[in-house]
Amino acid sequence: MSESVRPLALVTGASSGIGRELAKQFAEHGFDLIIAAEDVELDDATEELKALGGAVAPVSVDLTKRADVERLVAAVRGAGRPLDVAALNAGVGVSGAFVETDLDAELGIVELNCASTVHLAKRVAQDMAARGHGRILFTSSVASQAPHPFQSVYAASKAFVQSLSLSLREELSDHGVSVTALLPGPTDTEFFDRADAGDTRLGAMADKDDPAQVARQGFEGLMKGEASVFAGSLASKAMGRLSAVTPGPVAARLNRKMTEPGSAED
Repeated sequence: MSESVRPLALVTGASSGIGRELAKQFAEHGFDLIIAAEDVELDDATEELKALGGAVAPVSVDLTKRADVERLVAAVRGAGRPLDVAALNAGVGVSGAFVETDLDAELGIVELNCASTVHLAKRVAQDMAARGHGRILFTSSVASQAPHPFQSVYAASKAFVQSLSLSLREELSDHGVSVTALLPGPTDTEFFDRADAGDTRLGAMADKDDPAQVARQGFEGLMKGEASVFAGSLASKAMGRLSAVTPGPVAARLNRKMTEPGSAED
């Protein structure tokens, strides 16, 4: 495939974890890339992805800042060719009792997981709809399917992303744009350490899913045009589907056993 006709994909949160593995999937399937993150690992990700072939353009941005979201949009529009796929993957979490956790940290969850996702999706969707072609992948979570005490704001943010994804899927189907939600279960990434959830039963699980497997399933589902992809092991997929049909109060009590600080020691 010549470089002039290679499709172009944007991946946010691409420096590590599922985002980095998603970027690898795109690179291995003949896409050029624009990758975005705010940490120093972005440089390492760029070098790894370049080794897979194709062009890789890193953009260092803090997506909690609206000016940085617009700067990323400008980089995408300045690429000189249409964006074929946008994988909106950037996200963070905070673990702990709601009355004790840091307010700024939780407002940061809302800014990154919700506000920046809406902002970037708006720009991407407008451009794709105008062209009549494109694909958008939202990284949701199995946590979107039920309440998660002690990760309350994170789970609520992912419920927001899931609802947004399914709504936009219906709207944008009139414009030739396909939208898919990726719902990983507990995955072996830096998420639990960054969320201060290492002492929870969920965070201490030894058999978390492989992010490469999650990304591969997400990529395949995206390219098939699936609405939602419960990704990871069979156990994670079953957990996600069961959560979706379990009454909220019951699910909250069950999830508390997995997400309460100190539960790893029980």
